[in-house]
Amino acid sequence: MSSSATNTATYKFNHTMLRIKDPKVSIPWYENVLGMQKFKESPGGDFTNYFLAFPAGFGDKANASDDEKASVQLNREGVLELCHNWGTESDPNFKGYASGNEEPGRGFGHIAVTVDNLEAAVKRFDELGVKFKKRPEDGKMRHIAFIYDPDGYWIEILAQQK
Repeated sequence: MSSSATNTATYKFNHTMLRIKDPKVSIPWYENVLGMQKFKESPGGDFTNYFLAFPAGFGDKANASDDEKASVQLNREGVLELCHNWGTESDPNFKGYASGNEEPGRGFGHIAVTVDNLEAAVKRFDELGVKFKKRPEDGKMRHIAFIYDPDGYWIEILAQQK
């Protein structure tokens, strides 16, 4: 196939995958804390992938069935894939996954979510008992926060530009 048969101007950043220990903990966290919706579940041989996204990204399909949302999954941006390798949730020796922010395994840093009102979002996170890596009032960068998800991944929280 010739490279002229594709147009990079049409490419979209579709999704990021994070491995999780327990979907019964992580999925409700992403739904209740961040407001994402799980719209697809895809079991494999010894794992299950869960696909979540913000409803607004589905456009006129925001209130559609999960099957309808899954049908447009590859045409949108901002999808989060959570991969659960079966058994990690009940393995007492499982130490969790590397977040990418500590050694060993430093590399991956974080995902970012923009919010309509940073101060109100931080207050809401406090009320929900969300653990912070960095609050807006900490350090020099007062326009951002970092929170931890249940698996220790960092999520940067930024105010949307108006």
